[in-house]
Amino acid sequence: MTEEQIESKKEHAGEKKASMKRRDDHHDYTERRMYMITMEVEGRRPLFGRIVGDALAPKGSKNEPHIELSDIGKAFESEWFGIHGYYPQIEVVAVQMMPDHLHGILFVRDRLPVHLGQVISGFKAGCRKAERALRGGFAAAKPQPTEKAGENLAAAEPQPTEKGGENFAAAEPQPTEKGRANLAAAEAQATEKAEPQTTEKAEPQATEKGRANFAAAKPQPTEKGGAEGSRQVTALPSQEAYSPLFAKGYNDLILRSYEELQTWLNYLRENPRRLMMKRARPEWLRPFFNLMIGQHTYSGVGNRELLVAAKRKAVRVSRRLSEGQIAKEVEHYLEEAQKGCVLVSPAISPGEKRVMRAVFDAGFPIIVISENGFTPLSKPHGEQFYACAKGLLLMLSPWEHHNDKRKLTALQCSQMNLMALEICEPNIA
Repeated sequence: MTEEQIESKKEHAGEKKASMKRRDDHHDYTERRMYMITMEVEGRRPLFGRIVGDALAPKGSKNEPHIELSDIGKAFESEWFGIHGYYPQIEVVAVQMMPDHLHGILFVRDRLPVHLGQVISGFKAGCRKAERALRGGFAAAKPQPTEKAGENLAAAEPQPTEKGGENFAAAEPQPTEKGRANLAAAEAQATEKAEPQTTEKAEPQATEKGRANFAAAKPQPTEKGGAEGSRQVTALPSQEAYSPLFAKGYNDLILRSYEELQTWLNYLRENPRRLMMKRARPEWLRPFFNLMIGQHTYSGVGNRELLVAAKRKAVRVSRRLSEGQIAKEVEHYLEEAQKGCVLVSPAISPGEKRVMRAVFDAGFPIIVISENGFTPLSKPHGEQFYACAKGLLLMLSPWEHHNDKRKLTALQCSQMNLMALEICEPNIA
């Protein structure tokens, strides 16, 4: 997309909302590149399987968390690896199936003839086809006769008339709302032996409530009045069968460096473990909003119990300090953390960053104040995830989330340092 096209879109666009399914306007999605794709099941239904194992089990062990795939999960995994058969330009690198979503890595080696989005749409269509095949088709279900239909509806014999013709009208049941879904399949069996005459009585009248499940097609009359008309009976799926399989859209990440690929692969492998950790302490890994601390309201994610720790201390390290002086500050704050003190800081100056990094790496709890806020879909990544899962990290922000990169102002730096001091005041939380 050219810059002119991007600008013309902005002219008619409304307010830009946070979304994880937005494409990069400045990227050509047909060129040689590697992508990580994420798709979720509509309604987050756990169709693909279940997570088993021990969240604390080491990598490579028998109890390492992993997914036991359902039949649908196995079929969709096979569909993912089958993408190369439709698009030889694409190498399928990896996939991690999860109960209600999947992550996959694709390497576009040569220019694609279509947008990557069309590849994903084709994959979803293949999954829908595979799902139907697993369910054996919508007409495979055996009819369940109703009281009005009789116990032997499928074996009903045609009733001869005085003229010698055959009329199924007397043998054909009038469907009830409860039995409409199964009536179509029964009619299909009953009409195999003869062509029924079309009469008003023979044509079922579907109500609005039952139209979605009523599969009896209307007869097509001939010019002679319908004596030779025929009926095509098709068993239509229920409304549930028509529900979307995947949620609309997908998320893509574009590989910016080869070093990032290993991070992606680790992310996919550790996904089952992270899910087990989320289930163990969901309150530490889900974003929260409207948390009042002192005079400010925050959004955030992490262990809010750190706010009531017996000792809390704000980290302040001047930019004017030398390397030797910063090293002494790092040592001082590490000693404070070892004594059970929770350190609080926006980590703005280089010295503050070094202190917070050293304390974090040593496994001590910290509270970090950031400029960018959180959304309902926000979640910690990488080492932040594991720190939150262990209750060692709390991230807070007094401002709303934004998608664009912004530079901190001097006023914001001053405000966040004052917030750190406020959080450390006694009985503030």
